[in-house]
Amino acid sequence: MRRNKSGLPQYCSWNTDQHGRKRVRFRKAGFAIYLTGIPWSDDFMRQYAAALEGLKARAAEVGAARTMPGTFNALCVSYYRSPEFRGLKASTQGVRRNIIERFRNEHGDKPVARLGRTHVKDIIGAKANTPEAANNLLKVLRVMLDYAVDIEMIPSNPAAGVKRYKSRGDGFHSWAESEIAQFQARHLIDTRAGLALALLLYTGQRRGDVIGMGWQHVRGDKIVVRQEKTDTPLMIPMHPELVRALKSLPKTNMTFLMTERGAPFTPAGFGNWFRDQCNLAGLPQCSAHGLRKAAGRRLAEAGCSGEEIKAVLGHKSLSAVAIYTRAADQERLARQALDKLIRAEGEQKLSNHPTRLDKKRRKPL
Repeated sequence: MRRNKSGLPQYCSWNTDQHGRKRVRFRKAGFAIYLTGIPWSDDFMRQYAAALEGLKARAAEVGAARTMPGTFNALCVSYYRSPEFRGLKASTQGVRRNIIERFRNEHGDKPVARLGRTHVKDIIGAKANTPEAANNLLKVLRVMLDYAVDIEMIPSNPAAGVKRYKSRGDGFHSWAESEIAQFQARHLIDTRAGLALALLLYTGQRRGDVIGMGWQHVRGDKIVVRQEKTDTPLMIPMHPELVRALKSLPKTNMTFLMTERGAPFTPAGFGNWFRDQCNLAGLPQCSAHGLRKAAGRRLAEAGCSGEEIKAVLGHKSLSAVAIYTRAADQERLARQALDKLIRAEGEQKLSNHPTRLDKKRRKPL
């Protein structure tokens, strides 16, 4: 993320308000808002992200006058203004907006009323080679077209009932122990990449939460986290390896992980940078989110209950935990099951022994 001459994020500057207080103001193209808190802190950056979304919304409003009524462009402008969209978290807004805008670039001038079920199936079918992308687009189209029904742009949702593609796999690749060791051999724990792996693996958190972690979140032997996606508060005891990774870090930065320019990472920027580190280690199949799965797998292999795993990963349901424990060591668990079976069979044979050892054999008459 760019810093300006005052050391603040882009479009921000120090201003003195009407009460004589020095505050940070976000301003661009006539859109202005004050941001509170310490610059670059978690709360400050959430406000900054919301301000950027506000800037995009204003740009959409400016373009609304040039939008033909009834088109998908008009639907997008209306949806971006809606409570349904503005009530989403900034990160979710960004993901959804990216999907919408890619679709809008191709179909923006077309009338929504002429979009039929067959058209939706054809549009989704064109992405058959990338089923996850197809499913993501279908999900967003359903939301958008439900909104179009609510504002009486169309009588019914043509995307309703259109079938999703079956996933070809389990999503992000879960790191194996050999892959973790290979990465650690290339990136030692006292490097930025080694620290990133330690934070991801030993906390089990998403990349968006990991990049915001700093000394202000450490409470004794625990890290305090409020998950950005779910707003779930967590207190996670620190693994000894994570303590070792943090030991030599300066306590002057707001976050543990910083870019080469000395600024906090954005989620997308961190994801791209970490994937580059995986490539350097000869692990192109690996990613940051795969370490969250690996953390869940390790907990499962250690014999942790579903509730214990939920307490670390922050999930609400056991079905969500299952996504991250599918890579549990099947061979080891099967071996444990077989050992239990053999012990049970041995105990059964002893209980059915033909000779009663507690009684003497009778002599013949």
